[in-house]
Amino acid sequence: QVHLVESGGGLVQAGDSLTLSCAFSGPAEDIYYVGWFRQAPGEEREFAAAINRPNGSTYYSRTVRDRFTISRDNAKDIVYLQMENLNPGDTAVYLCAAGDKDTYRRSASAYKNWGQGTQVTVSS
Repeated sequence: QVHLVESGGGLVQAGDSLTLSCAFSGPAEDIYYVGWFRQAPGEEREFAAAINRPNGSTYYSRTVRDRFTISRDNAKDIVYLQMENLNPGDTAVYLCAAGDKDTYRRSASAYKNWGQGTQVTVSS
């Protein structure tokens, strides 16, 4: 069974940076892709970034690219989301998710396992 735990959220001011962590465990075949999604109150869950864990390929939404960077550590048990130049529009619960090799990496509905999320609040 795959388990994921997000951490690193908090309250920051516009223009600040913040790095989130997603610690995971479980069968490697079920953690082929790790994605970061975010969901604001009353909004649909939105794709932010994803990484192919075996080869390190990265994918970003147009909204966050050039500001957010997704990466993984050498042990392949943590995925990070580095967020730069945050603005109030980035305020949301951020969740990480794991999917197998058939997962469409940009689709929330395709991921099989999710963490509980970590709150990011950006004040103006």
